Amino acid sequence: MVTEFGSVSNGEANTTDNIVCSFTQKRQKVSLWIKFCSLSEINLRKMRTVTSDRGEEETVTVRRSESADAQGIDSLISPSAQAVFGRVNVIHVLEKANLAVTLASEKDDILAHASFFDHPVGDLVDQARWEPFLQKHFSTENCTPLNTLFLHLFVAQPNFAAASAKEIMRAVFSAVTELEYICLVSPNISDLEAALGDVFEPMQRLTDPGPQCLALICHRQEHCPRLHIRPSRVEDHDDIMSIFEQQTKLLSVIDQPYFLAELIEAQNEETHTAVCQVDGATVGFISVTADVDLKQLRHNFELSEFNSLYKRQQTKRDASAPTEPREDEEETTQTQTSASQQLFVIDKNYEMRSGDFIPYIFKLFPDLDFCVITVPTLSPEFPLLQSFLRVPPRATSSLLSELYIFHRAGLRPVEVRPAVAADRPAVSDLVKGLRLNESLLQDLDCFYETRSGRDGVPLQAFVAQVDGRIVGVLIIRDEQDVEFIRAHYNIENFIYFSHHGYEEHAQIRHFVLRPSFHHFTRHLFKEVLRLAHTSCLYHRAYPSHHSQENSCVYHLDFVLDCAVPVRPRRQIIYPLEELGINAPSRRITEDQAPFALSLISRKLTLEPKVTVNARIVVVGASDAGLSFLEVLCFCPHLRFNNLTLISTHGFPGDYSHEDAGFLSTSHAYSSRDLAQLPLHSCVRVVSKKMVGVNRKSKHVLVSGGEKVPYDHLILCTGLQYQVPCPSGVDLSQPVTNSQLQPQSARRRYTGPLPSNLFTLNDLCDCMAARRWLCANFVELE
Repeated sequence: MVTEFGSVSNGEANTTDNIVCSFTQKRQKVSLWIKFCSLSEINLRKMRTVTSDRGEEETVTVRRSESADAQGIDSLISPSAQAVFGRVNVIHVLEKANLAVTLASEKDDILAHASFFDHPVGDLVDQARWEPFLQKHFSTENCTPLNTLFLHLFVAQPNFAAASAKEIMRAVFSAVTELEYICLVSPNISDLEAALGDVFEPMQRLTDPGPQCLALICHRQEHCPRLHIRPSRVEDHDDIMSIFEQQTKLLSVIDQPYFLAELIEAQNEETHTAVCQVDGATVGFISVTADVDLKQLRHNFELSEFNSLYKRQQTKRDASAPTEPREDEEETTQTQTSASQQLFVIDKNYEMRSGDFIPYIFKLFPDLDFCVITVPTLSPEFPLLQSFLRVPPRATSSLLSELYIFHRAGLRPVEVRPAVAADRPAVSDLVKGLRLNESLLQDLDCFYETRSGRDGVPLQAFVAQVDGRIVGVLIIRDEQDVEFIRAHYNIENFIYFSHHGYEEHAQIRHFVLRPSFHHFTRHLFKEVLRLAHTSCLYHRAYPSHHSQENSCVYHLDFVLDCAVPVRPRRQIIYPLEELGINAPSRRITEDQAPFALSLISRKLTLEPKVTVNARIVVVGASDAGLSFLEVLCFCPHLRFNNLTLISTHGFPGDYSHEDAGFLSTSHAYSSRDLAQLPLHSCVRVVSKKMVGVNRKSKHVLVSGGEKVPYDHLILCTGLQYQVPCPSGVDLSQPVTNSQLQPQSARRRYTGPLPSNLFTLNDLCDCMAARRWLCANFVELE
């Protein structure tokens, strides 16, 4: 995703790829290559120019604030800023802000800073109750937690204050697509700085005298208005082509010089084109059609959750008709419900506003429920796709594309609130058929009855609803093992632990959200953190064979898209008996079942990840292969969707620890180490043996005839011991190895293996050897 802000990333991806969009014109399919921003460009900080009050121009960067900025920000706090925002601990503000933005010069000098929260300044009102408070006293009926942020701090160099405030507001509205309002609500009544007075206006009061506070509001329309979209005309041809020419060598790829004009002229009820405009200038173009090849999509992608993109219709049967169903009856009672985006381009300065096209598309097709987009696997994910759900491909899929889908219902606003007893039937219907759904319902009942689980730990339950319908549920519990987590996992790579109270840490017990509303996942977590008065949410992923795995999480990918994976820390083995009273707390040294840990904090709720759809196939569960996958899975701001491990006997962590002691070639990954890595959640495992590689078609052939396609192939088979092959020499004749024929040394043994001969290449071989030794020696004693 291209954003206005640079993000710190532990991983790099610097390939520039193209997106292939296709459209049908006069029954001829033409492929159009559109170059989008490469993944490495996503972390670049956009340069802008601001002008001081004296007319001086300065080239600046708008980026996310870092802890290293704290000293510079603190030096800019003036008495007037302190009078409005109160006394401020800058590190604490940076740690707890949902979004913190810094304006820096080319020399990285800080010109301005602003911090935004999801609740008003100070203790004017409880952070979970600000919405009814504002609606009671001010004309803010349109302000909701989804579309509103609150300014908690703004500082700037005096000469650049006015320009910096406008630039920061423009950048924030551009980066947070659902944002409509920025409010400044503070219990500190003071004269506002001129720079803020230019961007904020007073809220209209409904009560007199009302609360004694400062109440101001800033509207998106003044700084980053939504795009104006209208049907395209042939007269738009030159303007649209100029956008293509800025981003791709379009004219050298397309053989038909007037293809765009013909596409616009060919519009009908099933095919539409549109342009978006800013101040009358065309900045984007889109083409959509209702002519979708659903058969191909159903064959290659898992669409069962979306009724295979069909809408079932109930038809009345004639009483005289035969009672047995006909073969074609299913086809006649289904209606296609999807439109496909064929062609899309937008000026890079407005690409964050790409989502403005989505409501317009559904207005063009009022009877359709889905919009689908297919893009090549090597293409970077562009901003429009941030609102779409990626549909996983089938294991047998041979397409070189990824499918993204958006449901019409996703246009409706979502409300997050604490669960009440009346929600129980709707939640039960929501989780029906899901794995471990009974565990979720039991915890929900415990919450209703005692507000705590069966172990006495406090619980909180929240639901997400759209138009009064429950579409999601999230149950959290107080984190009881904060010290254990701090000691065993590197959570301080992501948070300043001292700025989070123990009561602000919570654990995700259950999470369920309908796929059509997946793009609200971050908002759901942001709202739960606010309503629950917490700042950190942890998700524990236990191996599937562990008894501790009793959380109902659906879909897990939704959680992983928002959370950062936390590395385990290497532990000191303490001689507890020798240390006596000097030994560390039992909370730290106690033995717990291993788990992979993910973290969601307040400052991560508005920071999207960079999605990588390239198909990366690793052959061999050796130390090298597992280490390679570990590095990819622990990239905090990268999300790899297509990681595949091909291993003869599957994932090595699926075996018990006592069977793992035979493999002398590896001490890098114990069963506990593997359980603490997020590989199970992020990597697809193919438990078969590679028998061939087709480099031309770019697929791996495995035993059983299955083909595993790849974009990048990593061969990490490790050291493979082979069964020694008899040389066939006459034992009565003394022969040395040097006298053997070279061919005999390279031969492989293909005959039946002796029952007492073992080659230890993986944990499965170790288990077989252990069982044989136990059966033939240990148990006989």
